[in-house]
Formats: sequence, C-alpha cells, structure tokens
Amino acid sequence: MNILFIHQNFPGQFRHLAPALQARGHKVAALTADRNQQKTPIPTYRYTMPFSEPDPRQARLGATFTTMTDRAHRVALAAAHMRDKLGFVPDVIFGHCGWGETLFLREVWPTARNLVYAEFFYATEGLDVGFDPEFSKLTLPLRMSVTVRKAHLALAMVQADAALSPTEWQADSFPPEFRTKITITHDGVDTDLLSPDPQAQYRLPNGRVLRVGDEVLTYVARNIEPYRGSHIFLRALPDVLDARPEAQVVIIGGDGASYSAAPKNGSYRDQFLGEVRDRLDLSRVHFLGRVPYRDFVTLLQIGRAHAYLTVPFVLSWSMIEAMSLGALVVGSRTGPVEELITDGVNGCLVDFFDVEGWSDTLITALAAPARFLPLRENARRTIIENYDLKRICLPRLIRFVEQP
Repeated sequence: MNILFIHQNFPGQFRHLAPALQARGHKVAALTADRNQQKTPIPTYRYTMPFSEPDPRQARLGATFTTMTDRAHRVALAAAHMRDKLGFVPDVIFGHCGWGETLFLREVWPTARNLVYAEFFYATEGLDVGFDPEFSKLTLPLRMSVTVRKAHLALAMVQADAALSPTEWQADSFPPEFRTKITITHDGVDTDLLSPDPQAQYRLPNGRVLRVGDEVLTYVARNIEPYRGSHIFLRALPDVLDARPEAQVVIIGGDGASYSAAPKNGSYRDQFLGEVRDRLDLSRVHFLGRVPYRDFVTLLQIGRAHAYLTVPFVLSWSMIEAMSLGALVVGSRTGPVEELITDGVNGCLVDFFDVEGWSDTLITALAAPARFLPLRENARRTIIENYDLKRICLPRLIRFVEQP
C-alpha cells in the first residue's frame, strides 16, 4: 500500500510504526511542517506555515480554530501538489488530529482510508482545565475558550474512518459518539533497551559520580511547569532532604512551558524555587535542564525513587520508560497514572496536592530500598506484558494500519 503519515513534528508517535511498515514492503511517505528539522529514513515532504498568528481582536474565540484551519489549508495544498505533480495517491492516511492537519485531506484523496491519532479531547470538567485552581480558575471565558478548542478535533473525528489512542484514559476523554471509533494501543517502549543496569553511573556537572545503590531521587518533565506538578514536587523537597541527609535530587527539564500557560515573570523553576530556596540544600539539588536520551536512561537506572506528577492530561512517555527501567515510580493519584500504577503493587500513588504526603512517601522510598524491590520488579513486568514495543504494541499498530 501507499501509506502517508502526517505530523507537524514527524516522526512523533510514528517513530517506530512508519519504518516497520516500510520494512514490510509498503511505500511509506511523510508530510510535515517545513520548520521540523528531525531526521528520518522515511521520504518526507513539507508544507509551509505562515509565521503570523491570528489577530485575537479579529479571531476572538476562534483563534485556535483559525490556526488549525490555516495549517489544514497548507497541508491540503501540499497534498494536492503531491497528487498532481508527483502522482502520489495514498491508500491510507494516518495523521495526528491535534493540529488540524487532516481536516481537508478527503477533498484531495477521497478514496484513502483516513486514520487519526486521537491523543486528547478537551473538556471543561474533570480533566486538566480547572484541576489546579492555583494556575487555572474555571471562569466563563475560559470555559468558552476550552469548548471552542474542541472544534477542529471534533471535525477531524467526524471525518476519520478509525482512530487510535495510546491509553484507555486518553480514549475516554473523547465523547461517546467518537469513542466507538477508537482503538487502544500505546506507541510502545523497547523493554530490551530500557532495562535495569546495575553498573550504571553518571557524572554530575559538579564532578560527583552517581551510581546504582546511591540515594538518588529523580524527577523528569519536558519543562518545569505546573501541568507536571513541578510546584508540588519542589515544595515537598525541603522535608525530604532534611530527613535524608545523603539524598541527591536530579531534576531533568527545561525552563519553558509545554502545556501550562507561560509564567508571568521569569520561569516556573525560579518561581517555585523561590518559595523553598531558604529551606533547601541546593548543593544536593541538581537541575540538569534537557539532557541527551542516553543520560535520561542512565539517571533513571540509578535512581532509588522517581517522582512523576501530572494533572489529568496526556501521560508522559517518561513514566512508562521509567517503569520499564525498573524504577520505583511515586506517581500522582490522577487518572492517566492510575491506569498503569496500582498503589503498593507496582509503584506508589500520592494525591497530587498533598505536599506532606509526597514528602513522607519519598522519604520512605529513599530510606527502605529493599522494601520496594518487589514493586520495581512488578513495574517492569507491567510494561513488558502490556506496553512492549516489539512483541505487543508494534504488531497491533501494524494491524491497525493494514486492516481494510
């Protein structure tokens, strides 16, 4: 078959699937934004995006829809060029519906099977918006803004022949009328690659070498921000370090904002750190920023406990990767985390807002590593049995694309 993947940051969620389909003899191509500089073995075409954002005075609540339909328009023009000038006619189109890219493709290729990656559907109740009132107060203007953000997602789902979500919780964010279209299969993690290593070691910027067995607490997020509970974690740290004088804390993440609203001044890291700086031994707290993937893996192999917090939103790959590495994950008691972690079985759960509970649980985890060894083993077993890339997820993903 001719299979076209569409993703503004390709390969994104299709990193393993696209090459696997190519290896099976399909003619696979990708269409992505011209600003995307990631390298891939898949033949890739590009569409251009205007640099100007919609004028909010004109677009008002339609600003998001304007942005998404602008992108859809550019994608459709590029698709028409592929059809008319290059003779490319896909049998299957698989795109991420989150950025509007699939909206007009039926007008270009009406006979192609239209698949979408259904990652998340917004709501004004029960999900991320308004969950943490410190950063998101659920006013009427915000409710209206969230409601209109669903427009391009709903249109994409109406046009899709089938959809794919990585987790049950994320699929359930979609309305019942769309839920019947959705198949649940995670992107998968390579559990052979992401496995414990008792010899792992890492040299910190200050020269200190961390090794397996050291008292190391890890925290990872794309950016230090409220959506991933950075404020709760940092507020819990002073009591953790007071109780565990040998503990070292390693924090991976940038100073931008991936999902949260941009901070009013400076960075969230500086803002949250300012609250606890006077009570924190900063010589034992190591902010590494964004690190190479190999370093991320090594640090999780070393860690005695790994804190993962998220509001009810898309689950981070990093938590599943941490479990595959045999980490003891102390996670927030929120929907996306509870789907994978059962408290006291394959990890620990703490109420998202319970700062004292976070301190106490992390102190216990650091103090008694032998006690939690069965949980670490069960965490890895959970991923091997349910989220393994080669043996479980990739075969299911291939079937999803290849089925008529």
